Amino acid sequence: MRAEQDSLKKTVCETEIEIKNADGLHMRPAMQFVDAANQFDCDITVSNDKNSVDGKSIMQMSMLAATCGSRLKIKAEGSDAQEAVSVLRQLVEEKKFDKPEPGNKKQKAKRVDE
Repeated sequence: MRAEQDSLKKTVCETEIEIKNADGLHMRPAMQFVDAANQFDCDITVSNDKNSVDGKSIMQMSMLAATCGSRLKIKAEGSDAQEAVSVLRQLVEEKKFDKPEPGNKKQKAKRVDE
């Protein structure tokens, strides 16, 4: 993660992340990302090799079409930029959008007919 301050005391922070969950950045995890991004005042941009989008917009995030293994760059500009990038990186790479690991799924209750 890289953080800088420009001459107007605006913090700029960026990092590169890898989508690690098997389903990629489909609508549910994209919405989790957008919800987390919207908790911060800073501007957040997410980009891949082809597109650069607003990280606070679900419609724009879905345009990235990021699959498992895709690398994205998160850039935040504002007073809480460093915290925003840290939280978003953790959501994507460590929590993997809180998707349960294989084998940790709760078993569905079986219906017992009498």
